Amino acid sequence: MTDTPKRPTLYVTRRLPEAVEARLSADYEVCLNTEDHPRSRAELAEALQSFDAICPTITDRIDADLLGQPGNRARLLANFGAGLDHIDLVAAKAAGIAVTNTPDALTDATADIAMLLIMMACRRAGEGERQLRAGQWPGWHPTHLLGQTLTGKVLGLVGFGRIARATGKRAEAFGVRVLHHSRRPSGEPGHVTTLEELAEQADILSLHVPGGAETRHLVDADLLARMKPTAVLVNTARGPVVDEAALARALRSGTIAAAGLDVYEREPVVHPDLLACENAVLLPHLGSATIETRTAMGMQAADNLDAFFAGRDLPNRAV
Repeated sequence: MTDTPKRPTLYVTRRLPEAVEARLSADYEVCLNTEDHPRSRAELAEALQSFDAICPTITDRIDADLLGQPGNRARLLANFGAGLDHIDLVAAKAAGIAVTNTPDALTDATADIAMLLIMMACRRAGEGERQLRAGQWPGWHPTHLLGQTLTGKVLGLVGFGRIARATGKRAEAFGVRVLHHSRRPSGEPGHVTTLEELAEQADILSLHVPGGAETRHLVDADLLARMKPTAVLVNTARGPVVDEAALARALRSGTIAAAGLDVYEREPVVHPDLLACENAVLLPHLGSATIETRTAMGMQAADNLDAFFAGRDLPNRAV
């Protein structure tokens, strides 16, 4: 009798949609996080030593020290998510560990959230709901919570990848003119040479750049000072792209009119000064939070795992 081939072992760091966990459990000897607690550094270190592959998320910081441990067994990090700033890619490559992500699955859902934040911030929807729920709505009157119309406004996209382009298409349907700035000229209409010039022209500045040292505090006090006093800042990229303390000061002083944020510098902690700003719309990192999107992300991660253990080219290789 031929022995059944041993299945690869897989460590999943957070709870995933039911259909994804079922697929992974069918194909791998999988350790699921049924309690859905953030994995500790010690747990991640042990997983690297004990499993053939790991499926991490943005809440797992996997740095050079972890990746450089002697005796690491894991050969693949099949990330659940598009962003990879929580993984030291240089260290992973040096350690011979492949890294994949899920870049396509969350484009539309994140662009939807960007538009939601734009609309909520422009129309002061967060302020209105808080007022109503607190029993403080005085009733309709002509000057109550006057916001801004989107038609005719200029949307400035910082970065011009999949999500930025999808956000731009959605905004154009509202009669918005779309400009963009990227590190390399896109060759497409609407490209603005410098970020500073884009900030000066935009009525809404929407961030769509990766995280990491190169983009940390890309939006700082100086850039905010270049924006129009009627302008709105939206961030669905990575929290550290914005200097939150500087943004809170800009919102309080009227340097800009409003902001809509879905990501934060020290998630899940939000800067207390931002929490106190009525003109800030704050969402709890909902960019990809639809059942369809999170399931698609998990299936894409599973496709990467399957390809790796079958010896095929990785569909979404980052390293």
